Amino acid sequence: MSTTELMGRASLTAGLIAGLILTNGCSSNPESTSTAAGESVPSKPRVALIMKSLANEFFSVMAKGAETHQAQHADEYHLVVNGIKDERDLSRQVSLVEEMVASGVDAIVIAPADSKALVPALRRAKKAGIAVVNIDNQLDQQILKDENITIPFVGPDNQAGAKKVGDFLAKELAGEDKRVAILEGIRTSFNAQQRLKGFEASMAEAGITIVDSQSAEWEMSKANNIASSMLSEHPEISAILAANDSMALGAIAAVKSAGRSDEVKIVGFDNITAIQAAIKEGKVLATADQYGDQLAIFGIEAALKELKGEGIGENVETPVDLVTKETLEKE
Repeated sequence: MSTTELMGRASLTAGLIAGLILTNGCSSNPESTSTAAGESVPSKPRVALIMKSLANEFFSVMAKGAETHQAQHADEYHLVVNGIKDERDLSRQVSLVEEMVASGVDAIVIAPADSKALVPALRRAKKAGIAVVNIDNQLDQQILKDENITIPFVGPDNQAGAKKVGDFLAKELAGEDKRVAILEGIRTSFNAQQRLKGFEASMAEAGITIVDSQSAEWEMSKANNIASSMLSEHPEISAILAANDSMALGAIAAVKSAGRSDEVKIVGFDNITAIQAAIKEGKVLATADQYGDQLAIFGIEAALKELKGEGIGENVETPVDLVTKETLEKE
């Protein structure tokens, strides 16, 4: 079910972000509405999309995709879009869940900033009768079991996606004794853990040594600083594997500052617009596309099925594909 449509350029202006914070958020949610004939009909369900940082292009594109879908299905549901300031603002994301419960939404589709910390709030949402669907970053299965709840996950196999990227890099580094470094995401996030495992597996299979691996918490500026230190401490590094494209952008800046743009290869994950340009320019070797513009839609459609009593099971795997200069040229 792969799609060939690449994500459009997302504006990161304050105006857009402010506009994304509420879409139909002020609409009421009566149990029924009246027709001209006086008949009572069920109101459309309200679905809340709660994401991570809207400063990350991946999530602003996700929000735009969801809004487009709602506009095309305006007769089926209302949409409320929310996001947090940065990837680490867990308390704000917990508050957003609580606010959506208090406002009486029918379903919550969430990309949790942490795989464990959001579970208690989501348990309370389910207890209130709200359908909950997990996208992007999978919730911790043991914590869900401990809380005695089941929340379906709709998203890609992050480990498999990272391994595709790592395998492609390994082929480019083949034939020589190479040393690489990894920029990890937030270590308590399941998708960060899975992407690290994918990178590690591909490097191990290729016999490539990982000399350093640190968390830059998905952030570009932090990745820049950490990558700069890595390159200084390990001048033998020939590649940097970044667990998302924001960190890959930070690595690009670090490599450029070190005067090693022609020597150090960089790979990422997410396929944001800036990375597509960097791949075409030869600054980045590859990334993984998990179709951010469609990911929230997959989650919303799953939530609507849940509301209709059509169970979707515990997991729905969505596409993740390798993106290189060659694949971009074919579009």
